[in-house]
Amino acid sequence: MKLDDLAQKTGEWMRGDGPESDIVMSSRIRLARNLAEFPFVRKCTDKDRIAIAAAVRRAIDALPLSSDTEYVDVAKLGDLDRQFLMERQLISHELSETEGARAVILDPQERFSIMVNEEDHLRLQVMQSGLDLTAAWKRMNELDDLLESKLTYAFTKKLGYLTACPTNVGTGLRVSVMLHLPALVATKQIDKVFRAFNKINVAVRGLFGEGSQFMGDLYQVSNQMTLGKSEETLMQRVSEVIPRLIDYERKAREFLINEKRDDLNDGISRALGILKTAKKISSEETMHYLSKVRMGVNLGLIDNVRIPTVNKLFIHTQPAHLQKLCGQKLSVSARNTERANYLQQHLSDSVDPKAN
Repeated sequence: MKLDDLAQKTGEWMRGDGPESDIVMSSRIRLARNLAEFPFVRKCTDKDRIAIAAAVRRAIDALPLSSDTEYVDVAKLGDLDRQFLMERQLISHELSETEGARAVILDPQERFSIMVNEEDHLRLQVMQSGLDLTAAWKRMNELDDLLESKLTYAFTKKLGYLTACPTNVGTGLRVSVMLHLPALVATKQIDKVFRAFNKINVAVRGLFGEGSQFMGDLYQVSNQMTLGKSEETLMQRVSEVIPRLIDYERKAREFLINEKRDDLNDGISRALGILKTAKKISSEETMHYLSKVRMGVNLGLIDNVRIPTVNKLFIHTQPAHLQKLCGQKLSVSARNTERANYLQQHLSDSVDPKAN
C-alpha cells in the first residue's frame, strides 16, 4: 500500500452510509497505551524510542491482522506525506511534528490506525462511518486485546492504564463523534449548545482535532476525563449527548426550511454555483461552501450529488491531497486553481436547488 494509492481512495469515515449519516460523519474510538518496560515518550531517549517502535512492529507482525496492513516509518516521510496523513485523520499533528523514531500502522480500508511514539507509546484509533459507536468499540476491543497478548502495558489496579496525560489515566479511552452542524451555525445556536455540553465534561474540537479550527461546520465531540470512569460509563455519556445534538440540528434544519426557505435556497444555490464556476478557490472557502451543499443534498434541495462525493471533497481538496493527486508540489496559487478544477470535475452534473 503506497500513500499515492491511498490518495485515490475514500476512507472508512468518508463513506457516508452509516446510521444518522446526514449529520454524523463518523464515530471514533481512541485508546492510549504505554509499554511497561519503558518511560513515557517525553522521558525516552532516542534508543528507547527505537526500541519501542521495534517492539510494536514485532507484535504487529505476529498478529492475525490484515495481510495488507502497513507499517509506515513516519520519521522517514517528507512534509507533504505527513500532512497528507493528518488530513486523512490517520495521524495527529503531534506525531507528524515530533522528533525521533515514530510510526503508524495503517489498515488499507482505514478502519483503524495505530500511532507509535506519539504522546503515548501507542495511540490506537478505530473509525466507523456514521453513528456506530458499538461497532467501533467492538473492533477496538478486539484490536486492543490482540496487542495486549503480545505487549505488556503499563497498568496498576488502583489507577488503571497509565498515560502521559493525567486526563487519560484509567481507561485511556476517548470516545469521539464527528458531526456536521450547519443549521445550528446558521441559526446562531451553536455556541449556546456547546457551552451547555462543556459543563458536563464533553469536549468540542475542530475537524483535525485539538487546537484546530472549526471548518466546514464540522465538529468533533468527545469525553474529557477518564480517571475513575469505566469504558461503559464513557461510552454512555457520549452516546447520550449525540442524539440530543442530532435532534437540535434536525430542528434547526426544519426551522430553515419552514421559516427561511428563500434564504436557505439562495445560500445553497450560491454555494453550489461558486464551487462549479470558480477559477481559483481556497481550502477554507471550499469547506464553507461544501458545508452548504452537503446540507442541501441531505434536505433534497440538490439533485445529482451524492453524499460520499461531498464527504470526499472535504478531504481531497485539502492542500496535501491535491498535491498527491497531481503528483507534484504546488504553490498556494496553483493549489487554488487545481482545487477549482477538481471541484468542477466532481460537481459538473449537479442540479441547482429546487424552488419548491
